[in-house]
Amino acid sequence: MKHSNFLTKLKKEGSLTLVEPSDEISKSYLIKSDKCIQVAKLAYDAGIYENAVSEAYYSIYNTVTSLFYKCGIKCENHSGAVILLMQLFNLKELHLIFSEFKKDRIDNQYYIPILDTEPINKEKCNERIRTAQRFNAELRAHIGKITIQDIDDIRKKFEKI
Repeated sequence: MKHSNFLTKLKKEGSLTLVEPSDEISKSYLIKSDKCIQVAKLAYDAGIYENAVSEAYYSIYNTVTSLFYKCGIKCENHSGAVILLMQLFNLKELHLIFSEFKKDRIDNQYYIPILDTEPINKEKCNERIRTAQRFNAELRAHIGKITIQDIDDIRKKFEKI
């Protein structure tokens, strides 16, 4: 119920709407996703782990956004995107990963670590980048299998929110 109220609020304020499904926009977000992973790897190689984790998150977020545009959904809210991945697509494992990455990104981007400590170490950062790559590959495979009927069904579910 709490999630439905939140999504309804997003709809009312225009942050969550149905749009025309677009393969072109969907593919553009996949390109953005690829660039974010590239930047995450560069940041990792430079020892800037907290930024690498943030970029890995944005890679995931852009892949999710690609899925939404494939189905004609515009979502301008990160928390809403996490909820929709589960409610509309029932991708439980990917939902959990996305939710965890969102929390990590917020922790790394907005909170200051204790002096002389790194908020994330090299090993955990490397694991995060690999997880993001697996997430993206799995979600891309899912996007590739979506049929016109699936899109229609998802849009009907969306309207009931």
